[in-house]
Amino acid sequence: MLSRRIIILNTLGIALLLSWAMPSFTVWTYLDDAVFWFFNQTIGDENPRWSVVLAALNNRKYDIVIMVAMLATMILASYRDRQGGFRRWFGSGVTMLITAGLVNELVRNLITYSHPSPTRVFDDANLLSQFVHFATKDQSGGSFPGDHGIMSMIFAAFMLTFGDRLTRIVSLALVACAVAPRVMVGAHWLSDILVGSLSIVLLLLPWVLCTPVARKSSAAIAGGMERSQHRLKAWLLKRPH
Repeated sequence: MLSRRIIILNTLGIALLLSWAMPSFTVWTYLDDAVFWFFNQTIGDENPRWSVVLAALNNRKYDIVIMVAMLATMILASYRDRQGGFRRWFGSGVTMLITAGLVNELVRNLITYSHPSPTRVFDDANLLSQFVHFATKDQSGGSFPGDHGIMSMIFAAFMLTFGDRLTRIVSLALVACAVAPRVMVGAHWLSDILVGSLSIVLLLLPWVLCTPVARKSSAAIAGGMERSQHRLKAWLLKRPH
Protein backbone atom coordinates (compact mmCIF):
# COMPACT_ATOMS: atom_id res chain seq x y z
CA MET A 1 0.00 0.00 0.00
CA LEU A 2 1.38 3.37 -1.04
CA SER A 3 2.21 5.89 1.63
CA ARG A 4 -0.24 8.79 1.81
CA ARG A 5 2.70 11.19 1.58
CA ILE A 6 3.89 9.60 -1.68
CA ILE A 7 0.44 9.93 -3.21
CA ILE A 8 0.08 13.57 -2.15
CA LEU A 9 3.58 14.62 -3.26
CA ASN A 10 3.38 12.74 -6.57
CA THR A 11 -0.03 14.29 -7.23
CA LEU A 12 1.41 17.75 -6.62
CA GLY A 13 4.26 17.00 -9.05
CA ILE A 14 1.86 15.86 -11.76
CA ALA A 15 -0.38 18.87 -11.16
CA LEU A 16 2.60 21.20 -11.59
CA LEU A 17 3.54 19.59 -14.90
CA LEU A 18 -0.04 19.72 -16.17
CA SER A 19 -0.42 23.38 -15.17
CA TRP A 20 2.63 24.16 -17.29
CA ALA A 21 2.08 21.79 -20.23
CA MET A 22 -1.61 22.42 -20.98
CA PRO A 23 -1.99 25.15 -23.64
CA SER A 24 -5.05 26.64 -21.94
CA PHE A 25 -2.96 27.68 -18.93
CA THR A 26 -0.96 30.84 -19.60
CA VAL A 27 -0.05 31.70 -16.02
CA TRP A 28 3.47 30.28 -16.29
CA THR A 29 4.17 32.22 -19.49
CA TYR A 30 3.02 35.40 -17.78
CA LEU A 31 5.08 34.73 -14.65
CA ASP A 32 8.17 33.74 -16.65
CA ASP A 33 8.09 36.92 -18.71
CA ALA A 34 7.23 39.19 -15.79
CA VAL A 35 10.01 37.88 -13.53
CA PHE A 36 12.59 37.96 -16.30
CA TRP A 37 11.92 41.55 -17.37
CA PHE A 38 11.62 42.75 -13.77
CA PHE A 39 15.23 41.78 -13.11
CA ASN A 40 16.63 42.23 -16.61
CA GLN A 41 15.84 45.94 -16.66
CA THR A 42 18.07 46.39 -13.60
CA ILE A 43 21.12 45.03 -15.45
CA GLY A 44 23.29 47.55 -17.24
CA ASP A 45 25.65 50.49 -16.93
CA GLU A 46 23.07 52.37 -14.87
CA ASN A 47 23.53 49.90 -12.00
CA PRO A 48 27.20 48.84 -12.13
CA ARG A 49 27.45 47.61 -8.54
CA TRP A 50 24.27 45.58 -8.84
CA SER A 51 25.55 44.03 -12.07
CA VAL A 52 28.79 43.03 -10.35
CA VAL A 53 26.86 41.43 -7.48
CA LEU A 54 24.67 39.45 -9.87
CA ALA A 55 27.69 38.39 -11.90
CA ALA A 56 29.50 37.21 -8.76
CA LEU A 57 26.45 35.18 -7.73
CA ASN A 58 26.51 33.45 -11.11
CA ASN A 59 30.23 32.73 -11.13
CA ARG A 60 31.38 29.12 -10.63
CA LYS A 61 33.13 30.10 -7.41
CA TYR A 62 29.73 30.94 -5.94
CA ASP A 63 28.63 27.36 -6.67
CA ILE A 64 31.55 26.20 -4.52
CA VAL A 65 30.39 28.52 -1.74
CA ILE A 66 26.92 26.95 -1.86
CA MET A 67 28.37 23.43 -1.73
CA VAL A 68 30.58 24.33 1.22
CA ALA A 69 27.55 25.84 2.98
CA MET A 70 25.60 22.62 2.40
CA LEU A 71 28.46 20.55 3.81
CA ALA A 72 28.72 22.89 6.80
CA THR A 73 24.98 22.52 7.38
CA MET A 74 25.32 18.74 7.52
CA ILE A 75 28.32 18.93 9.86
CA LEU A 76 26.41 21.29 12.15
CA ALA A 77 23.42 18.94 12.05
CA SER A 78 25.63 15.99 13.04
CA TYR A 79 26.89 17.89 16.10
CA ARG A 80 23.32 18.74 17.08
CA ASP A 81 22.18 15.12 16.63
CA ARG A 82 22.27 13.36 20.01
CA GLN A 83 21.18 9.99 18.60
CA GLY A 84 23.38 9.05 15.68
CA GLY A 85 25.84 11.90 15.44
CA PHE A 86 28.47 11.92 12.72
CA ARG A 87 28.01 8.31 11.58
CA ARG A 88 24.26 8.79 11.04
CA TRP A 89 24.80 11.94 9.00
CA PHE A 90 27.64 10.38 7.05
CA GLY A 91 25.25 7.59 6.05
CA SER A 92 22.59 10.13 5.13
CA GLY A 93 25.09 12.14 3.09
CA VAL A 94 26.28 9.13 1.10
CA THR A 95 22.67 8.08 0.48
CA MET A 96 21.90 11.62 -0.68
CA LEU A 97 24.82 11.61 -3.13
CA ILE A 98 23.77 8.24 -4.55
CA THR A 99 20.19 9.48 -4.91
CA ALA A 100 21.33 12.69 -6.62
CA GLY A 101 23.45 10.69 -9.06
CA LEU A 102 20.57 8.36 -9.93
CA VAL A 103 18.13 11.25 -10.36
CA ASN A 104 20.62 13.06 -12.60
CA GLU A 105 20.96 9.97 -14.81
CA LEU A 106 17.19 9.54 -15.02
CA VAL A 107 16.71 13.19 -15.99
CA ARG A 108 19.44 13.03 -18.64
CA ASN A 109 18.13 9.82 -20.20
CA LEU A 110 14.36 10.20 -19.87
CA ILE A 111 13.63 13.92 -20.32
CA THR A 112 14.15 14.81 -23.96
CA TYR A 113 12.40 18.19 -23.87
CA SER A 114 14.36 21.37 -23.26
CA HIS A 115 14.29 25.02 -24.23
CA PRO A 116 16.69 27.98 -24.25
CA SER A 117 16.93 30.52 -21.46
CA PRO A 118 15.09 33.86 -21.79
CA THR A 119 18.34 35.69 -22.60
CA ARG A 120 18.50 33.57 -25.77
CA VAL A 121 14.84 34.04 -26.62
CA PHE A 122 14.61 37.84 -26.37
CA ASP A 123 16.93 39.72 -28.73
CA ASP A 124 16.69 42.92 -26.70
CA ALA A 125 17.60 41.30 -23.38
CA ASN A 126 20.49 42.77 -21.39
CA LEU A 127 23.29 40.22 -21.14
CA LEU A 128 25.06 40.48 -17.80
CA SER A 129 28.36 39.23 -19.25
CA GLN A 130 28.56 42.38 -21.39
CA PHE A 131 28.66 44.63 -18.33
CA VAL A 132 31.30 42.90 -16.17
CA HIS A 133 34.92 41.90 -16.72
CA PHE A 134 34.94 38.40 -15.25
CA ALA A 135 33.32 35.08 -16.09
CA THR A 136 29.63 34.72 -15.28
CA LYS A 137 26.70 32.69 -16.59
CA ASP A 138 23.75 34.57 -18.04
CA GLN A 139 22.33 32.18 -20.65
CA SER A 140 21.77 28.53 -21.44
CA GLY A 141 20.86 26.57 -24.53
CA GLY A 142 18.96 24.03 -22.43
CA SER A 143 17.58 25.62 -19.27
CA PHE A 144 14.76 23.13 -18.58
CA PRO A 145 14.74 21.58 -16.05
CA GLY A 146 16.97 23.63 -13.76
CA ASP A 147 19.90 21.45 -12.70
CA HIS A 148 20.84 23.72 -9.78
CA GLY A 149 17.25 23.52 -8.63
CA ILE A 150 17.15 19.72 -8.73
CA MET A 151 20.39 19.24 -6.78
CA SER A 152 19.64 21.88 -4.13
CA MET A 153 16.10 20.57 -3.68
CA ILE A 154 17.39 17.04 -3.20
CA PHE A 155 19.66 18.39 -0.47
CA ALA A 156 16.75 20.21 1.15
CA ALA A 157 14.52 17.14 0.93
CA PHE A 158 17.06 15.07 2.85
CA MET A 159 17.52 17.81 5.44
CA LEU A 160 13.74 18.10 5.88
CA THR A 161 13.62 14.34 6.46
CA PHE A 162 16.62 13.85 8.74
CA GLY A 163 17.33 17.27 10.23
CA ASP A 164 16.00 19.34 13.09
CA ARG A 165 14.17 22.65 12.75
CA LEU A 166 17.29 24.79 12.30
CA THR A 167 18.72 22.42 9.69
CA ARG A 168 15.47 22.51 7.74
CA ILE A 169 15.30 26.30 7.73
CA VAL A 170 18.92 26.65 6.62
CA SER A 171 18.47 24.05 3.86
CA LEU A 172 15.46 25.89 2.41
CA ALA A 173 17.40 29.17 2.52
CA LEU A 174 20.24 27.50 0.60
CA VAL A 175 17.81 26.37 -2.10
CA ALA A 176 16.81 30.00 -2.61
CA CYS A 177 20.46 31.09 -2.64
CA ALA A 178 21.30 28.43 -5.21
CA VAL A 179 18.48 28.99 -7.71
CA ALA A 180 17.54 32.68 -7.40
CA PRO A 181 20.71 34.10 -9.04
CA ARG A 182 20.16 32.03 -12.20
CA VAL A 183 16.59 33.29 -12.54
CA MET A 184 17.54 36.88 -11.79
CA VAL A 185 20.06 37.06 -14.66
CA GLY A 186 17.87 35.16 -17.13
CA ALA A 187 19.88 31.95 -17.31
CA HIS A 188 16.68 30.16 -16.27
CA TRP A 189 12.98 30.84 -16.52
CA LEU A 190 11.07 30.81 -13.25
CA SER A 191 9.20 27.72 -14.47
CA ASP A 192 12.49 25.88 -15.03
CA ILE A 193 12.77 25.82 -11.24
CA LEU A 194 9.20 25.82 -9.92
CA VAL A 195 7.94 23.37 -12.54
CA GLY A 196 10.96 21.55 -13.96
CA SER A 197 13.07 21.05 -10.84
CA LEU A 198 10.31 20.89 -8.24
CA SER A 199 8.09 18.46 -10.16
CA ILE A 200 10.99 16.04 -10.64
CA VAL A 201 11.79 16.15 -6.93
CA LEU A 202 8.12 15.69 -6.00
CA LEU A 203 7.80 12.70 -8.31
CA LEU A 204 11.03 10.87 -7.50
CA LEU A 205 12.24 11.76 -3.99
CA PRO A 206 9.15 10.50 -2.09
CA TRP A 207 9.98 6.95 -3.28
CA VAL A 208 13.28 7.28 -1.45
CA LEU A 209 12.43 9.42 1.57
CA CYS A 210 8.84 8.33 2.29
CA THR A 211 9.76 4.65 2.18
CA PRO A 212 12.34 2.73 4.25
CA VAL A 213 14.90 3.06 1.43
CA ALA A 214 16.75 6.16 2.67
CA ARG A 215 16.69 5.25 6.35
CA LYS A 216 17.81 1.66 5.78
CA SER A 217 20.56 2.78 3.39
CA SER A 218 21.78 5.45 5.83
CA ALA A 219 21.68 2.98 8.74
CA ALA A 220 23.59 0.37 6.74
CA ILE A 221 26.31 2.83 5.78
CA ALA A 222 26.56 4.16 9.35
CA GLY A 223 26.72 0.59 10.66
CA GLY A 224 29.45 -0.30 8.19
CA MET A 225 31.42 2.76 9.23
CA GLU A 226 31.09 1.83 12.92
CA ARG A 227 32.27 -1.73 12.27
CA SER A 228 35.23 -0.45 10.29
CA GLN A 229 36.20 1.87 13.14
CA HIS A 230 36.04 -0.99 15.65
CA ARG A 231 38.18 -3.21 13.41
CA LEU A 232 40.72 -0.44 12.90
CA LYS A 233 40.86 0.21 16.63
CA ALA A 234 41.31 -3.51 17.37
CA TRP A 235 44.07 -3.78 14.75
CA LEU A 236 45.90 -0.77 16.22
CA LEU A 237 45.70 -2.25 19.72
CA LYS A 238 47.19 -5.56 18.51
CA ARG A 239 50.14 -3.91 16.81
CA PRO A 240 53.43 -4.40 18.68
CA HIS A 241 54.77 -1.22 20.26
